[in-house]
Amino acid sequence: MNKTHLTNTRFSNLELSDSILQGLKEAGFDHCTPIQDKALPLLLRDKDVAGQAQTGTGKTATFLLATFQRLINDTSEKIKNPRAIILAPTRELAIQIHKDARLLSKHLNLKIGLIYGGTDYQKQLDSLKSNVDIIIGTPGRIIDFYRQNAFTLDNVQVSVMDEADRMFDLGFIKDIRYLLRRMPPPDKRLNMLFSATLSYKVTELAYEHMNNPVLIRIETEEVTSKAIQQSAFCPSNEQKIPLLLGILNKYQPQRSIIFVNTKRCAEQLDDYLNANGYKTAALSGDVPQEKRQRLLNDFQENRITLLIATDVAARGLHIPDVSHVFNYDLPQDVEDYVHRIGRTARFGASGEAVSFICEEYAYSMPDIEAYIGQKVPIKAITADLLAAEVVKPERKSKPPAQEKRPAPKKPHPRRPKARPSAPENPL
Repeated sequence: MNKTHLTNTRFSNLELSDSILQGLKEAGFDHCTPIQDKALPLLLRDKDVAGQAQTGTGKTATFLLATFQRLINDTSEKIKNPRAIILAPTRELAIQIHKDARLLSKHLNLKIGLIYGGTDYQKQLDSLKSNVDIIIGTPGRIIDFYRQNAFTLDNVQVSVMDEADRMFDLGFIKDIRYLLRRMPPPDKRLNMLFSATLSYKVTELAYEHMNNPVLIRIETEEVTSKAIQQSAFCPSNEQKIPLLLGILNKYQPQRSIIFVNTKRCAEQLDDYLNANGYKTAALSGDVPQEKRQRLLNDFQENRITLLIATDVAARGLHIPDVSHVFNYDLPQDVEDYVHRIGRTARFGASGEAVSFICEEYAYSMPDIEAYIGQKVPIKAITADLLAAEVVKPERKSKPPAQEKRPAPKKPHPRRPKARPSAPENPL
C-alpha cells in the first residue's frame, strides 16, 4: 500500500484528545486523508458537515473521531440514554462502523451499542437498557426499539447519516426523518452527513435537518480511482463460465469479489466454481444475517478467497486487500458499477476490475462509460484464457450465463364489450 492518498496533516495537529490520539496511533493512523483534513477541523469546532468523497477514503473515521471528541467535551452530569446516533443503510455497514468505533475508542470510557435487523433481537434490546452512549445501527430496528421506549432521543448531541444516497435508494428516508424530528433541534447538536454523491435530494435533506452545513466535496479527476485497472471482455453467454475459470486459473487472484445481478445466478455460479475446485461463498439479500456475517468473516480472514455477491455487498464493506473485482454481470445502474469496483484499491492500494460484456447486459456499458467519463479497454478472448475443461455441478443442468430474464408482460388489448344477445365467441 502506498501513502499517496494521504495529506500532510497529522492527527496530532488537530484538536483531538490524547486518549483519541493514542487509539489512532495504535491503529496505525498518523496522517489524514483529504476528507479528514477538510472536515475534521470544522467538526471539532461544532460546525455541521455534509461530505462527499469516494468510497474507502476515511469517511468512517472522520465522523467517529468528531463524535468521540464532542462526547468527551461534554462536561454536564451523566446523561441517561444515548448521546449520539449513527445511522447506516445496511447491516454490513453498521457492523463495520461498530468494529471501527471499538478500535478507535479503545482508550475512551464510552459504551457503544450495535442495532440492526435480522438477528439478536433480545440481546440488542438488553444492550440499549445498559445505558449506551452511542447507538450505531439501521433505521428500522432503531425505530422499533424507540417505539418500545427502550431509549429516548431527547439527549442526542451528535447525529450521523452515513451513505445518505443509499438511504434514499433503499427507501429509508421516511425512517430517517422520523428519527431526526424526535431529536433536539439541529442547532443543539452536531450533525454529519456523508454520501458518495451530494445529489439534490441529499443536499435537501442536509439543509432540512442540519444547522447550516458546510458542503465538502472531495473529487478526483475521474469518478473511479486511478488505482483501479479496468478492463472488459465480450464473451458469448456460453463463454462466461470458461472465461471466468480461465482467468482465475491463470492469474490466481489473492482475494476477489464476483458480482452478479440475481440471487439465482449467484447460487448457480457458486455451484460451478465449487465443482471446479474453488472454495466460494455466495452472498445475496435473503441470506440469514448470522450466516452472512460468518461468510464475510471467512472472506476477511482468507478462509474463503472468492466471494460471489449481488449488489447487497456493493456498499459498506470495508474489506482490505481485495485484489480483483469481477462484474460477471454488468450492473444495470451506472452508480453500482462505481460502488462495485470500489471494493478494490482501497486506502491507497491498487486493484483490478474485470467486466464481462455479455449478450444479456451489454446495453449497460455505454451508460457506464459515459458516467465514469472514460472508455473501459476491451481485451481479446484468447484460447489460453478459456478453461479447457469445465466440470458441471451435479444438480445444475445449465450454466448461469444462460439464465434469461422473463420478458415483460404486454397488456392485453381491451376487448369491446359483447352485446348481451351476441353468442360467446368460441375462438
